[in-house]
Amino acid sequence: MTPPSTRDSAATTVKVTVTVTVTVLALALTLGGCGSGGDQGPADHPSVPAATGTGPYPTPSDAREAAPLPVGAKGTPKGGVTRPADVDQRDADAVGRGALKVMWTFDADIDSGPQDAMVRAADAGWLTKAYAARLRAYRPRSVPGAQWREWAGHRAYTVVTVRNAEDAAKPGDTGTEAWRQWTVTAAPFGRDGWAGSATTVVAYVHLTRTAADDAWRIADVNVP
Repeated sequence: MTPPSTRDSAATTVKVTVTVTVTVLALALTLGGCGSGGDQGPADHPSVPAATGTGPYPTPSDAREAAPLPVGAKGTPKGGVTRPADVDQRDADAVGRGALKVMWTFDADIDSGPQDAMVRAADAGWLTKAYAARLRAYRPRSVPGAQWREWAGHRAYTVVTVRNAEDAAKPGDTGTEAWRQWTVTAAPFGRDGWAGSATTVVAYVHLTRTAADDAWRIADVNVP
C-alpha cells in the first residue's frame, strides 16, 4: 500500500487515491508472527503491515477532556472517546485528529478485537457514510493475534497520542477536500497495573465535505 502520493505536479488539481485500509487499524496486534504480515490483497481485503513500537509513551498533546459516547451493547472504552460535536467540525485538523484517536482507542475488556474501535468511530459520526458502511461491513480474515490475547489477559486499554507529521508534498486543501498526515501512538495499559509497549504508525487521512461551510468527515485512512 502507498500513502496518498499519486500527484501531477504540473496540474492545478491534484488527484489523490487512498486505498481503504481496514485491518491496518489493528496497528500491530498481530506482531510476534501472528496474522497476515506482508500479505498483499485488493482494497476490500487489505494487508496488515508490520509496525514498530516506540517508547517511552509521550503525554497526550490534546488537553481536551474526552467526552464519553453513550454506552452501547459492549460498553464504552476506558477514558471514553471523543465525539465530533466536541471539536470544531469545520477544522480539518481537529476532525482528523479526533477520528484517529477513536479509531485507535481499543479496550480488550469490552472489545472482541480492533474492529470494534472502527465501528465505534463509524457510529460516532466521524466518517463519511460510505466509509462508515465499509468499516461496519468489513469482516477480518483472522482472529486477533497473540498481542491482543496478551492485552485481554491484562484487561488492557490504549491511550492514544496523535501528532502532526505533515508531508510538504501533500496537496493543498480545497473547499471540499483535505489531506493530512499524522503519527499515531497507542500505548496499552492493563487494569492490573501492567504496561505494554507502545505502537506507532503514520496515518494518511483524506477528509471531505459537501460544501465549504459544512463539517469535515473522514473519507479514507491509509497506513503504509
